[in-house]
Amino acid sequence: VQLQASGGGFVQAGGSLRLSCAASGRTFTFPSYILGWFRQPPGKEREFVAAVSGNGRSTKYADSLEGRFTISRDNAKSTVYLQIHSLKPEDTAVYYCAAERVRAVIQALDTTPHSYDFWGQGTLVTVSS
Repeated sequence: VQLQASGGGFVQAGGSLRLSCAASGRTFTFPSYILGWFRQPPGKEREFVAAVSGNGRSTKYADSLEGRFTISRDNAKSTVYLQIHSLKPEDTAVYYCAAERVRAVIQALDTTPHSYDFWGQGTLVTVSS
């Protein structure tokens, strides 16, 4: 399974970005995976941003970020997105997408990195003040 994140860049505070993460793999069934976004600010630990269920109907966000971040997925394109509005300098980080195999009919959207099975390489977002 490969996850390829893109869309990062340099943006001024108040701007917007849309990150994308395309998944591929011979045996990878995209709707069978929960997709998540995490970020790692400079010098800090990786933190949860958002997650979306396999069918896209359920989402979860970090409490401090809800409202400015929107996660979505297009199962036909095997791609997950993260739309970010009103960017702040503290949003500067490497953003990672991750996939967690759905193991139960009812499965919570995990917020801990170790719950995810596959990771993308990350895309850097730099927000200037």
